[in-house]
Amino acid sequence: MAYATIEPDFKIEIPEEIRDALRIKPGETIKVSSSSEGIILEPVVDVKSLRGFLKGIDTRIDRDEDRV
Repeated sequence: MAYATIEPDFKIEIPEEIRDALRIKPGETIKVSSSSEGIILEPVVDVKSLRGFLKGIDTRIDRDEDRV
């Protein structure tokens, strides 16, 4: 479990183990929201960075002969 302290100007530093696990880099955007259990921080993924992540996947679909 990691802990962070809220600075007087309301800034917090995300602990290194969390940054490493989520591959967060300086300057990236984080989505901040709240829930009944607390604050949720989610990295915003650039759609362009997802290009090619399914490379090599088999996209063939077996279809019935009357559906070709």
